[in-house]
Amino acid sequence: MRKMNVAKKIYCRVFQLGMRIALPFLPYREPKLIEGVSGVPAVLREHHIDCVMLVTDAGVHGLGLTAHLEEELKAAGIRCVVYDRTVANPTVANVEEARGLYLEKGCQGLIAFGGGSSMDCAKAVGARIVRPGKSLDKMEGLLHVMHRLPLLIAVPTTAGTGSETTLAAVITDEKIHHKYPINDFSLIPHYAVLDPDVTLNLPRQLTATTGMDALTHAVEAYIGRSTTKGTRAAAIEAVQLIFANLPEAYYNGHNREARANMLRAAYLAGTAFTKSYVGYVHAVAHSLGGRYGIAHGLANSVLLPVVLKAYGSAAWKKLAQLARATGVSDSASDEAAAKEFIAYIDAMNAAMDIPETLPGIRTEDIPQLARYADHEANPLYPVPVLWGPDQLENMYKQVQEVSTHDGNGNSNHSQTAA
Repeated sequence: MRKMNVAKKIYCRVFQLGMRIALPFLPYREPKLIEGVSGVPAVLREHHIDCVMLVTDAGVHGLGLTAHLEEELKAAGIRCVVYDRTVANPTVANVEEARGLYLEKGCQGLIAFGGGSSMDCAKAVGARIVRPGKSLDKMEGLLHVMHRLPLLIAVPTTAGTGSETTLAAVITDEKIHHKYPINDFSLIPHYAVLDPDVTLNLPRQLTATTGMDALTHAVEAYIGRSTTKGTRAAAIEAVQLIFANLPEAYYNGHNREARANMLRAAYLAGTAFTKSYVGYVHAVAHSLGGRYGIAHGLANSVLLPVVLKAYGSAAWKKLAQLARATGVSDSASDEAAAKEFIAYIDAMNAAMDIPETLPGIRTEDIPQLARYADHEANPLYPVPVLWGPDQLENMYKQVQEVSTHDGNGNSNHSQTAA
């Protein structure tokens, strides 16, 4: 298998070193926290906003999760325009449709209410409002918005993406089935509401996959090569909270303390990867979401232990530190502790019925998917070890659900590609 050539490796590491040196001087910020959705109207009034767009999805809206907020806004005399057509992997069409409604109704701010998809959609809507002459595909990558967004309040209903505190929005071009990130400091929400009450009815499987999404953020941020004292501390606390609370949130969804702790974990993981970035788990997962519509949390859940194993000795030291910090291992051997940490993740996935493979990955698509992942990750993501498209292809093959046929022509879909 061909590996990344030396010249490209040098370029990637020099780029990452430059970003790391620049870290203290970049305009990172954290959103201000609002205590419960009842506090939202006062913030809007403070900013002289009397018409706001609520960006959500049909599932969240249909369950009535936004009803309390809508009632609070109405009582405060604030008009609320609802856009609830956001899909699981928000598309360019979603963003343009919501933007048109925002302008038509004279909205002055945005409330993202839901999972990462609703928040990504709202962020992209804000970006298009302040950059009307720039298409979303021209904003792909780092620092291509560079304008202050309208007031943006994020209300997460899942404890996973951490999008309420990150500078990233991930959008899918539905015409070419390509999913790409937009990263800009202006996309960090101005306010966030961490209210466990809006997460209590989250379905069990979404609780599992979004929780493992948060774990992926924390782990990838921690094991990368661009960490700070602050991001390492946030990542460790996030992993500790997830290990201690995700099983309880999964089995007993109405445990308010566990839900609150998971929201805290997702928030911490978000603050960590906003500065320290993610890794190849995300790059591969994004390409799968864009091509096949595979939910991001599910893709990350399945890919995380696979990619960590493939990193090998390059990640052992930091994975061992996480293992010891969380009580998963007390081994003095980094290799042994790291492997115990990965095994713990495997066991969590199994206990929550998260599969080991992902359906629908076509072998003929893998080379292009790997090129997309390579384009996203390199040189930006400070991964433990650098891979080119050829090595990335193997990640898809390891999680690919393939069909085999026995001599009687019966199909079996349970095997994993080698």
